[in-house]
Amino acid sequence: MAQRTRPAGRTVLVLLFDDVQSLDVTGPVEVFAGAEKHTPGTYRIRTATLDGAPVRTSSGLAVVPDHALADAPEPDTLVVPGGQGTRDPDPRLTDWLRGHGPRARRLVSVCTGAILLARAGLLDGRRVTTHWAYSGRLARDHPAVDVDPDPIYIRDGNVATSAGVTSGIDLALALVEEDLGRDVALTVARHLVVFLRRPGNQAQFSAQLAAQSAHREPLREIQQWITEHPGADLGVESLAARASLSPRHFARAFRAETGTTPGRYVDRVRLEHARRLLEDTGDGVEEVSRASGYGTTEAMRRAFVKALGISPAEYRRRFRPAPAH
Repeated sequence: MAQRTRPAGRTVLVLLFDDVQSLDVTGPVEVFAGAEKHTPGTYRIRTATLDGAPVRTSSGLAVVPDHALADAPEPDTLVVPGGQGTRDPDPRLTDWLRGHGPRARRLVSVCTGAILLARAGLLDGRRVTTHWAYSGRLARDHPAVDVDPDPIYIRDGNVATSAGVTSGIDLALALVEEDLGRDVALTVARHLVVFLRRPGNQAQFSAQLAAQSAHREPLREIQQWITEHPGADLGVESLAARASLSPRHFARAFRAETGTTPGRYVDRVRLEHARRLLEDTGDGVEEVSRASGYGTTEAMRRAFVKALGISPAEYRRRFRPAPAH
């Protein structure tokens, strides 16, 4: 098997500005720093502001940069975080991105950092994502950008965009895996106590977060029961009987109060349950399919390919941590 080429001291440059989201900065930085500790000489991590002065994050933390942008080294990976400071950015920041962004081998945004890249014209014709709350604004203000609000991160050529805050960690882990291999990325993920790694096309929300909580207690109890019993009969008729409603009334009320249909909610819960079993247990695919309510391995395979683009077996290969030695 061909040896993976180690990136020798590649510069990761992180832009800083007032009202930046602190976790958008520290999340990716911790990932790259962890990889550097594991494999010394891999990454040079630098931060820069317009004039080299400290900035204050949206949470009130003061951050002292390494450089002014004019003096910053040319980046291999340029990371643009998000935060309230992207709402009305200094035009000089956009100008700098327009001139220097195309020179980077990889252009990365976290959360609303995508707005800065779009303002600089660096996302035109690209498929991108951002925090779900700002995806509509990004699409409206930049019609040349193909905005997909669902995935936690998207790779389009040398441009990588991620959704809100913690998804920047997922994306950074994916980049480390690309550079140094899965074992290094696994080690970093374990140190940070995060999963390696959520696939980029995973939805920004879990089923429980994506759907609203129903107002009425019987429907809330049904939502909880679905989550706790993914392998049960979760057809509309069965769920309606449990809620003491007619199937038609139940389906209409469920959608009105949760924003999704019972069938779609069940699909999401079953997919998440199957993913957790594949990641956390040694159960066979057939056993996982039964426990998650799919009935057959083929039904689960179709669900995985449709939602994640890979089979259950491939999902386990990629995302289940290797056993400790």
